[in-house]
Amino acid sequence: MALTQDEVLRLNWRKAKRSMSNGNCTEVTVAADLIVVRDSQDPYGPVLRYPAGSWRSFLHDARMGKFDVFRT
Repeated sequence: MALTQDEVLRLNWRKAKRSMSNGNCTEVTVAADLIVVRDSQDPYGPVLRYPAGSWRSFLHDARMGKFDVFRT
């Protein structure tokens, strides 16, 4: 799905509830069957688009600790 810049700007963007107040955050939104991600400090910049199923798998794996790195 191709989105124009105007369409991207009109989407209902959300930040995480625990996002820092320093502005270093990502924002996500839903557009049709895609999850769209952008840098909150650069709303006119590039966006990443993921199929909803892939995003759900990513979130599941993150919740399960699959991407946790422990360093000694």
